[in-house]
Amino acid sequence: MTNDLSNDWRLCNQMEYLKGETIKHSKWITLEESWDHDHCAFCSDKLDASTIEKAYCTTDYYHWICPECYNDFKEMFEWTLEEL
Repeated sequence: MTNDLSNDWRLCNQMEYLKGETIKHSKWITLEESWDHDHCAFCSDKLDASTIEKAYCTTDYYHWICPECYNDFKEMFEWTLEEL
C-alpha cells in the first residue's frame, strides 16, 4: 500500500522541475567554488560532503534530494535512476 503524499508539507512546486527527471546517486559535489553545501529540494536538509555520504541529484548536479525524500517521492515523481 502506497502512502498518499499529495498533501505532504515538503511539496512545493517541485513537479514543475523534477517530474520525470533522470536522477543519479552521487556524493555531493559543488558547481561553484563559493558553495559549501546544497539543500534537499524537498525537506531543505543541508547536504554537503561532511553531513551525507551520498544523496540523489539531477544529472546536471543542480537539484539535490536527500535519501529519505528520494525514497518517499520516487514513485510520485516517476524518476529514472541513472545506472553508473
